[in-house]
Amino acid sequence: MRTYDALAAGYDGLMADGNYRRRAAFLARRLRKSPIPVGTVLDLACGTGTVACLLAQRGYEVLATDGSEEMLTQAAAKVAALEKNRPLLLLQSMPRLQLAQPVDAVVSTLDSLNYLTRDRDLRETFRRVRRWLKPGGLFLFDVNTPYKLRRMDGQVYMDETEDSFCVWRTFFSPKKQICTYQVDLFRLRPEGTWDRRFEEHRERAWEEETLRAYLREAGFANLRLTGDLSEEPPGLNEDRWQFQAN
Repeated sequence: MRTYDALAAGYDGLMADGNYRRRAAFLARRLRKSPIPVGTVLDLACGTGTVACLLAQRGYEVLATDGSEEMLTQAAAKVAALEKNRPLLLLQSMPRLQLAQPVDAVVSTLDSLNYLTRDRDLRETFRRVRRWLKPGGLFLFDVNTPYKLRRMDGQVYMDETEDSFCVWRTFFSPKKQICTYQVDLFRLRPEGTWDRRFEEHRERAWEEETLRAYLREAGFANLRLTGDLSEEPPGLNEDRWQFQAN
């Protein structure tokens, strides 16, 4: 089963703590300070499209890509509900990013880049983002920190909504620097029975030095690192880093 085949339909309900509006506002503040005027924005690995739609509502022309058909199906419903300025959705994996023309800015939220577990895929993604950014354009993304992913080893998490119940079991491999999420998802059927699905997700714990090196290799010269939704440097026990590059 591909990642998010089962979770896509219930993702938004299970991610109620995603702070989408705060994230969109944070991104918009950064975009307003961009070295170049920002009209077009790419939402890389957009998931169910919430951030893409929030940015579109702020007046940006948004392209949104994701490698999951199921997640884009959820995003399409949100896009259709907008009265105007609807984002354009594209089915693309991050390392195969291909646009018709460059954009003014690229954003990626909620640890999408952690899902790139191979060095070559991360390096190629950074290279392609740089290729499709206009000169001076901002690349804004967040990642789960190594501190967070290592801390999750051996943990069990549960999320519940009225029609779904999700159990996450997490394991961390120090050798591979990979956190594996084993996900059991139970969804309530209309007739009252429950359907059970299983997925396995894997996230790489990328070190700050590696991210900086690969960004510079791709051609990004100006790098900035802050805490989650913050303008301050990250603390030692930060769960999420915010990167800015141009």
